[in-house]
Formats: sequence, structure tokens, C-alpha cells
Amino acid sequence: MNSPRTTLYRDKHNAKLMGVCAGIADYTGVNVFWVRMAAFLSIFMLSGLTILAYFVAGALLSKKPPYLYRDASEQKYWQGVRQSPRRTAREIKANFRDIDRRLAAVEAHYVSSNPRLTAEIERLR
Repeated sequence: MNSPRTTLYRDKHNAKLMGVCAGIADYTGVNVFWVRMAAFLSIFMLSGLTILAYFVAGALLSKKPPYLYRDASEQKYWQGVRQSPRRTAREIKANFRDIDRRLAAVEAHYVSSNPRLTAEIERLR
């Protein structure tokens, strides 16, 4: 099952007509101007098929929930997840490795600078 944050929606808040281009822009992270420009140019290239596809998408896509993201950074994160899930997973793994490394360094510093704790740990072994 897809997360609501990885689903394509119509964005009625930033819409000009039905919100399809604004929804695509939100989904991909591309500026809505460029999505609208591509849609406009494709009308001439595809002999009007774009207009039909636009209205079909407008009828089939759900309206974007009003509070899908808490803030702009969360929106940017989910756009990155949608663009490249593997890269996002690698970044998360790298962040956890870094946190683990730093935590080990703090633990080693605290244990090495506290002889009473070191003696207590040795006594428990």
C-alpha cells in the first residue's frame, strides 16, 4: 500500500484549471511553470491528445489533502523519495552509520575518561 505522501494528487490550492499540472509539479519537485509550459507545448506536438489526457487525469486523480506535509522541508524530502527511493535509502543508511560512529566515539570518550566507570564495567565482567 502506498503512503499518502507518495501518491499523485490534483493540487487545487495551486491550480489554474483542475490542478493536474500543479499536482505533477508537487509530485516531481519541478517548478509548476515548467510543467505547465511542457503541457502547453505538448498540446501542439500531440495534436490535442494532451487536452484529453489532462481532463481524464483531472477526473481520476484525487484531490490533494490540505495537510499532507508539515512544512517545506518535509515536502522536499518526500519529493526526493519519489524521485529516487534507492538514493534516499542510501542517504538514510549513511546518516545512521554516522550517528552510530559518533555515538561510539562519545561512549569511548566517556568510558576512557571515567576510571570509576571503567573499573565497574571490568568488575561486572
